[in-house]
Amino acid sequence: MKQTPQLPKGTRDFYPVDMRVQNHIFSIWRQAALKFGYEEYEGPTFEHLELYTGKSGEEIVAQLYNFTDKSDRALALRPEMTPTLARLVIQKGNELKKPFKWFSIPRLFRYERAQKGRLREFFQLNLDILGTENISAEADLISAIASMLFDFGLNENDFTIGISSRRMLAEFLESLEVKNPNLIYPLLDKRLKMKAEDFEKELLNAGLSSEKIKTLNDFMNCSSIEELPEGQGVSELKNLFELLKAAGYENCINLDLSVVRGLAYYTGIVFEVFDKNKNMRAIAGGGRYDNLTETLGGQKITGVGFGMGDVVLADLLAEKNLLPQSRSDLQVFIASFSSDMKVLFKTAAEFRKKNIACSHSLNAVKLTKQLEMANAAGAKCVVFADGEKSKDGVWEYKILATGEQGVAGLEHILKGVENG
Repeated sequence: MKQTPQLPKGTRDFYPVDMRVQNHIFSIWRQAALKFGYEEYEGPTFEHLELYTGKSGEEIVAQLYNFTDKSDRALALRPEMTPTLARLVIQKGNELKKPFKWFSIPRLFRYERAQKGRLREFFQLNLDILGTENISAEADLISAIASMLFDFGLNENDFTIGISSRRMLAEFLESLEVKNPNLIYPLLDKRLKMKAEDFEKELLNAGLSSEKIKTLNDFMNCSSIEELPEGQGVSELKNLFELLKAAGYENCINLDLSVVRGLAYYTGIVFEVFDKNKNMRAIAGGGRYDNLTETLGGQKITGVGFGMGDVVLADLLAEKNLLPQSRSDLQVFIASFSSDMKVLFKTAAEFRKKNIACSHSLNAVKLTKQLEMANAAGAKCVVFADGEKSKDGVWEYKILATGEQGVAGLEHILKGVENG
């Protein structure tokens, strides 16, 4: 017996109803990025494996879909976009006028355990600013996040943007005379997901004394900037919060020292976006990475960016009933009283010449069946191609949302569609 083909684990099929959701998300993402002055870029779906091992070390290979091609080159499907961005910037070097603001919506692949909110294949919005050390870059990115979430229909009670600083944390660990802070960052990133005794045990293994662990825990429990010790990292945080307050986003943000970001290349401000009750995985996350291009063999170019995945975002929008329920692209369904296919094709051609999205039956069926098809297709209006009162440039029509009926030219019909 022939086996039914199965969907690969951690991937999704996108039927038209699902693509409706995806296109809605992509549309808001793109509009929001363009509204903030970002330009779109793209790169290949696979890269040389060394692009990822050079940034994150050999341990990253376990999380990749990697393979060897027919010329024995080690390649990998891209798990994130930042290394590709760094490569693009390195290749152009001084040709790029800095600072610049770019965005991309790549399809990404990670070989990890598939679970709620995390898949092996997904889409992600990336916004990055390169070529400036000014904290205004972080303010611009975080403003863009808040603005686009508002564009989705969410409000301040639905999400929160937790902000911290790796620079501040590095300064604090230095004051504790921690010899290898890169061992501590991943532990701090997992701190709230671990039992207190397990966390302390890991820190002891990393070389911290019990006294230093208590001091570190007290520091990580700070909930306001005023409680933090002075330093460059804290000064940057204060400036950032002031800029975001001026932009009107103060109710969307909070100081959250549990935001550490496990990746080693972050050097300054870091942030993550969660649903208000933190019932889901992070909606977005990012921060400043001033050394990435240098690490990958190019000149040092400062950068800050974030990624927002489609999976958790779609879950949150679904929970808030903010996903599109019906088609929005089909303006007109053309029907025929006589089931005359020639008149249907002729009328449809006239409408499409005017860039009007329309459809019609492909079989000679009764009018009642055609109207059922119009409703099922999500059409906003039915135009009767061969009504008794129809003539050149004038048609009988019905707006489905309001029930309005009449005889009119194309311009009037379209106004009725818009108002409906």
